[in-house]
Amino acid sequence: MKMKTYLVEDNPTIRENLISTLEELAPIEAVGTADTEEEGTAWLTGNDAQWDLAIVDMFLKSGSGLGVLEACRTRGTLQKLVVFSNYTSREMRLRCIQLGVDAVFDKSTEIDALLDYCVAQSENLDAAASKGGQGYQGYSRLQRT
Repeated sequence: MKMKTYLVEDNPTIRENLISTLEELAPIEAVGTADTEEEGTAWLTGNDAQWDLAIVDMFLKSGSGLGVLEACRTRGTLQKLVVFSNYTSREMRLRCIQLGVDAVFDKSTEIDALLDYCVAQSENLDAAASKGGQGYQGYSRLQRT
């Protein structure tokens, strides 16, 4: 199953290349993008049943990825929130974990790990969907703890 993926990234070249790469090599479908904290936060929190995966950069055109992460702390149990950034110091990784992020990937060195993560999460969604009932279809009503 293709994961409905929303990307919060301010660099248009990186954004387009990442979408192209992920759609070609991983089971994802881009459902939208934002280049600011405000836009990303508004879409992700206002469309909770429309995304399975959000990929967030730390440095944005306006605001910060940290604000997006904070806004998405309460989300469906199957929705995944990951950071894909050049700023992945130990301290930043710890802060992301505190904000409930599922994974952190360095843009410079971990694109393959991001691809692997997307494949694994898509398989998890497939398994939940095959269970039927509340598995996949009702996930947006379930909240993380």
